[in-house]
Amino acid sequence: MKKQIHNKIFILTKSDITERNVDAIVNAANSRLLHGGGVAGAIVKKGGKIIQEESNKINYVPAGSAVITSAGRLRCNYVIHAVGPQMGEGEEDSKLKNVIQSIMKLANKKNFSSISIPAISSGIFGFPKDKCATILIEESLKFLKENPKTSIQLVEFCILDDETYKYFETEFKHIEEK
Repeated sequence: MKKQIHNKIFILTKSDITERNVDAIVNAANSRLLHGGGVAGAIVKKGGKIIQEESNKINYVPAGSAVITSAGRLRCNYVIHAVGPQMGEGEEDSKLKNVIQSIMKLANKKNFSSISIPAISSGIFGFPKDKCATILIEESLKFLKENPKTSIQLVEFCILDDETYKYFETEFKHIEEK
């Protein structure tokens, strides 16, 4: 699914984020940047241990923030490690809004033209999938509207599982109304 908004391209794809050919993919990371399982584990497995080694040097990232490492052998050039909220820790909506803004600001600062973003916090962190889709899409649109000269030309939401994809698809269909 593809939309053009604010002269930028928005894509919703159901695929493996480790295979995306963009400037940067986003890893839904934990605060300690220990990439042992799930998407984070797959990113390190495909990209190489350099990603974990660089993450170890960073050590800690608070929820709502994002940092960057190289991408090793992945098709993309960089990995943005975004720490979303865990349900029950408090201020989850605000932290998820902050993390997508952190991603967009970091991508713009690095002059990236394309990024691929997963459904941050909607897996083992337990954030409601429908609310995740709404916040990630709305905040991305908000950043692009408020920063018309940004280097970011393409924002892709890369979702692997069917249930989460359906929530993003529903939200994606309403983009022009926002």
